[in-house]
Amino acid sequence: MTTTDTTTPAAGTLGAELREAALAALRRIGADVPSVELVDPADGTSTRSTIPVVSPLAGEPLLTLPEAGAADVDAAITSAAEAFRTWRSVPGPVRGGVVRRLGELLTEHKADLAELVTIEAGKITSEALGEVQEMIDVCDYAVGLSRSLGGRTMPSERPGHRLMEQWHPLGVVGVVSAFNFPVAVWSWNTAVALVCGDTVVWKPSEKTPLSALASNALLRQALAEAGFPEAVSQVVLGAREAGEALVADRRVALLSATGSERMGQQVAPVVAGRGGRYLLELGGNNAAVVAPSADLDLAVRGIVFAAAGTAGQRCTSLRRLIVHSSVVDDLVGRLQAVYAGLPIGDPRADGTLVGPLTDGGARERMLAALDEARADGGTVVVGGEAVEVDGAPGAAYVSPALVRMPAQTDVVRRETFAPILYVLTYDTLEEAIALHNDVPQGLSSAIFTLDVREAETFLSEVGSDCGIVNVNIGTSGAEIGGAFGGEKSTGGGRESGSDSWKQYMRRATNTVNYSTELPLAQGVNFG
Repeated sequence: MTTTDTTTPAAGTLGAELREAALAALRRIGADVPSVELVDPADGTSTRSTIPVVSPLAGEPLLTLPEAGAADVDAAITSAAEAFRTWRSVPGPVRGGVVRRLGELLTEHKADLAELVTIEAGKITSEALGEVQEMIDVCDYAVGLSRSLGGRTMPSERPGHRLMEQWHPLGVVGVVSAFNFPVAVWSWNTAVALVCGDTVVWKPSEKTPLSALASNALLRQALAEAGFPEAVSQVVLGAREAGEALVADRRVALLSATGSERMGQQVAPVVAGRGGRYLLELGGNNAAVVAPSADLDLAVRGIVFAAAGTAGQRCTSLRRLIVHSSVVDDLVGRLQAVYAGLPIGDPRADGTLVGPLTDGGARERMLAALDEARADGGTVVVGGEAVEVDGAPGAAYVSPALVRMPAQTDVVRRETFAPILYVLTYDTLEEAIALHNDVPQGLSSAIFTLDVREAETFLSEVGSDCGIVNVNIGTSGAEIGGAFGGEKSTGGGRESGSDSWKQYMRRATNTVNYSTELPLAQGVNFG
C-alpha cells in the first residue's frame, strides 16, 4: 500500500502557487491533510475514491483527498452519537466556553482561513475576511446564548400546579454546506448547536474541503483544550453518496442543508419519512424595487454589491431589479457606467471586485441564460462575456451582465447562479409587489424609497413574501443577530440569530402538581 498525490500541479504554474499557499495556511492552522491511499490492484481491492481539490482561480486540481463513502459517514455518526451522551450533560455555559475559544482561534487565524476561502471559493480577499468575521460574530452570539437558553412558566388553570416548558439537547446535527459560503454556514449551525448540547457531523461541499478541514481543526483544538472528545465535531469529505448517507440516517436528529432547490426537494421527503427534522436554505431569486423617490446614488451602491459581489454566487445575490418607469433610464445608465468599470480578475489582487465563477459549467449556464433572455426579447446592456485572465486559462471569469427585459419570463423566474441582473419596469407599487412575488423562491428582498408609505407597505403582509425584507440596503450582507432564511421553495429554514436556536433543541412541556388534590384540566370529572 502506497501513499501518493496524483494531481500535483507543474512547478511554476498558478496551480502550484495556490497549492503551496493552501498547504502553508493549513500548517499554520494545524490542520492535517489526509493522504490518498492507493491499494495495489493485485490483491483484488479497488483504489479508494478521491476528491480533486480544484481552485476556481486556476481551474486545475491542486491536490487529491480521500473521499468518504457511506461507511465513513456511518462511523462519523456513530462517534458523534456516542459523544452526545456526554456533551448533552455539560452545563450550557461550559459548552459556551468551548465556542468562545473557537472564536478566539478564528480571530488568531482569520487571515489563514480567509486565504483558503479565496483559493477554494474564489472570493475576493475582503469578502473572504468578512466570511471569517461572520464566524467570529456568531461565536460571540452563541456564547451569550449559552447563558440565556430557557423556557418559560405559564399560569396553570388548576390550583397548586405549575405549568412550564424546558428545552433539551436534540442529538446529532448533520450539516450539508455549499461552496459559496464554505465556512460561515457551518459556523452558524455549529456554534448554536454546540451551546444547545448537540454534536455535529459536517459534509462540506466537495469543492471546498480544505476550508472545512481547517475550520474543524480549530474547533477540535478548542474541544481538546477543554478536555472534551474531538468526536463532538466530525467532518466527512465526500460527494453525493456521503450526503445521501447523512440525510438517510435516523440518528441524525436535525439535517441542515444549504444548496439548490432541487436538492431540497430530494432531501425533505427522506428526512421527513424517517421522522427527522430538516432545516433547508435553498435558492434565492432575489429582487429589489426602486421607487421614484429613491436616493439613486445610494441605490446604485447597494445594487452593484448585491448583484456583482461574490460574482453573483450568493443565495442572497440580487438577480431582479424592478424599477419605476420614471427613473429606469437614469438608473440603468448609472449602473451601465459602473458595470463597465468593474475590476475583474485574481481575487487576491488589490482592487479586484469580481473573481471567478466556481467552474466552467457555471459560466456555460450563465451564457445559456443570456441567450434565452435575448430570445425572450431582452437586451444585454453591458457585460455577459467570458473574460480571459493571464496565467489562468482554465478559470471561468465573466463580466457581470445587466439585462433589460420586457417581461418576467421563465428565465427571469429561474435562479441562475451567476452575475446576471434583469431589469424590469413598473408603474404602481401594487404592480411592483406582484412582479416581485411572482417567482417560486422567497429568500431576500429590498426596496429603495424615501416614501414611508411605500416602505411600510413593502414590509407589511401585502408586501414582500420573503424571509428577509430590507429598506434602502441591498439583498445581501445579513447580520448574524437576525434569523436568516426564506419562504416558498427557499425551504422555510432559519439559521443564526433571533430564536433560531429552538430548531436545535427539543421542547418539553411540564406540569408540576404541588397540591394534595388532583383536579383535571378543562374541568373534566372522572369519578
